[in-house]
Amino acid sequence: MGNMERFDGILEENFDAVMEIYAQGIATKQATFETSCPTWSQWHDSHSPFGRWHLWVDDKLAGWSALSPHSSRCVYQGVAELSIYMAETFQGKGYGKKLLLHSIEDSEKKGIWTLKAGIFPENIGSIKLHESCGFRLIGYHEKIGRMDGIWRDTILMERRSKTIQ
Repeated sequence: MGNMERFDGILEENFDAVMEIYAQGIATKQATFETSCPTWSQWHDSHSPFGRWHLWVDDKLAGWSALSPHSSRCVYQGVAELSIYMAETFQGKGYGKKLLLHSIEDSEKKGIWTLKAGIFPENIGSIKLHESCGFRLIGYHEKIGRMDGIWRDTILMERRSKTIQ
């Protein structure tokens, strides 16, 4: 029998599990510039009210994704930045792709026509995951931020919806 998988929304009552995975990403120094986990209020206020997803596999949190608005200007209402984080024990097993595809489908239902992602160039797994789901490299930010006193670049990837014209 295969693994039981389900998607559900990120709520305050399951936020601690989300932050456990985020803390794993922080520890790698390949997933975010952040050095500590935000509070629920900080996280909630910085993300869109929709497009917040958990992927559970056999009642274990495998990963999560969330959208953040690109801009408050109305012309960009259909553009969002996508974040996706997978628990270390679920990486490289195809669950990230399932979560990312679910997030893409849901975002299009909500009228998002462009998804953006900023990824450290060393994070090859994330780059390949995004490419496998239709994201393309559009450029990079050179020395966009410092980590441990070292300037870091991020590459910019985006996916334009094929269903929203």
